[in-house]
Amino acid sequence: MDSYTPARLILCCMVYSVSGEGCSLNLKPSRVVVGFGESVSVSCEATRPVRVLGWESTLGASHTQQEQVVQWKVDSLIDWIEEPICYGVFHTAPRQCEEKLNLVLYKKPDSVNIRHVDHTGPMVEKRKYQLLCEVQNIAPVQYLTLKWYRGEAMVHNHSFSDLTSSSPVQVSSILEITPTRAENGASYSCVAELELGPEGPQPLPSVASDSLNVSVHFSPTFIRPETEVVELIAGAETVLNCTATGHPTPVYSWQLPSPTQQSVGDEAILVSSSLVPGAYTCTASNSVEKKTKNFVVKAKTKGV
Repeated sequence: MDSYTPARLILCCMVYSVSGEGCSLNLKPSRVVVGFGESVSVSCEATRPVRVLGWESTLGASHTQQEQVVQWKVDSLIDWIEEPICYGVFHTAPRQCEEKLNLVLYKKPDSVNIRHVDHTGPMVEKRKYQLLCEVQNIAPVQYLTLKWYRGEAMVHNHSFSDLTSSSPVQVSSILEITPTRAENGASYSCVAELELGPEGPQPLPSVASDSLNVSVHFSPTFIRPETEVVELIAGAETVLNCTATGHPTPVYSWQLPSPTQQSVGDEAILVSSSLVPGAYTCTASNSVEKKTKNFVVKAKTKGV
């Protein structure tokens, strides 16, 4: 035997393992999406004569030496690291072949909760605030989309596709808002949704948080903010309207042109037949801001 014989012997005795397009095994289905604790069954079929055909798995392992098809079956799948592999040992090259099952085991979250970040009580218009949505024990997180809603309208969505954990995890998302007065009384919520592909269940597995209602305080705004000039008419009542919108509801005070004038109270609308000419100032105030509106009361010019 020459000096190269050992090398030839080593080459002739190597076992080649093929997977992918060159493999003579078909998995049906090739991708499986199954809920935590549910049953699953997948068949592996050899497309050419096979000596041994089987499944390598921590659960449901099996093999056959007579059939061209072998089943992998689990009554209740709860193993997050399960990676079933179908293998075949053939009579002709390639002698060994394997196909890994694309298995997605999913679990809806135990809970989805929404709350304020570092804030209690009402918000103030045009200030920035943060809302936090926390998702407990969801898997696999890379298929999660967290959707934020104001009322029925979606305002933001957060994908976690950059994460890769297959077992349940806790994740969160922050929504920054700058509320306006139109959002007083609005409700916010978040929905955790698993988008598991065409093999996944429909409708998509999802869990929604409770609604978080927000109270927005805003400063008084006068219905007519400009200075008003009002003429006195003898024998008639004069009306000065200082009505403003605001939250909390504004309280009113009046500054009269003469300190000796009778008090006119704290109503938004001043109605009197005894006003004298001069400048009247109304102040509308709440916990956010204090604003004033001016009135100029003039005696009616004769002949006009």
